[in-house]
Amino acid sequence: MKKKKKEIKYLEGDLILAFGLTRLVGNQKNPLMQEWTGINLPTLSLSEQELLENIFAEVEKGVEGWNEEELKFKLISIVMRLGHLTSNGKYLTFCDREIYATVEGKYLYVKPDFMIAKGALDRHQTPYFYLQEYKKLKDPSGDPVPQLIEGFLIAMHENQNGKPMYGCTVTGAYWEFFVMEGKTYCISDSYDCRNKEHLLKIISILRKYKEILETRILD
Repeated sequence: MKKKKKEIKYLEGDLILAFGLTRLVGNQKNPLMQEWTGINLPTLSLSEQELLENIFAEVEKGVEGWNEEELKFKLISIVMRLGHLTSNGKYLTFCDREIYATVEGKYLYVKPDFMIAKGALDRHQTPYFYLQEYKKLKDPSGDPVPQLIEGFLIAMHENQNGKPMYGCTVTGAYWEFFVMEGKTYCISDSYDCRNKEHLLKIISILRKYKEILETRILD
């Protein structure tokens, strides 16, 4: 195993300058993002509909006041399950696993809150998808975006397969989706889970990613 070095905290702008990245914002600004987010709302089973109503009721009570663990337990884990992003025979899900690498001479380190990757038991390889969360609005010490971009750069360096990376950030009630191909990354429109239609859209985007993963990303 490669030796872990001291973590360096980067801002999003630092990564853009250091790696010559191009930043796009909006569902229509990138073909991969347009395909990923341009889908209809999902069809839910009766049990899924009941689960959705339960989490929506919890969100309405005050997602703004939740701490990090409450955000994960009451919202993110359930939404990911409704999005059908669970382990199967082809890939596994991992939480809070360290990943690090030296990319273009710069040491990068991140601990994704959630990751989809190939692997076995507690060992992961070939990451495909990351989720980073932060319980409050962004600040320099808690912005999940540079952490997500670092994860993308590490995965693309390690995977060496030329395939795009997908992921999302959750900042309080707000979900944003990311896709990165080469040196360009795109950030979706923002979805507020306190809006039921937005919450359904989040679920449909996650389900679409499962389709993309299983038909085009997996080796």
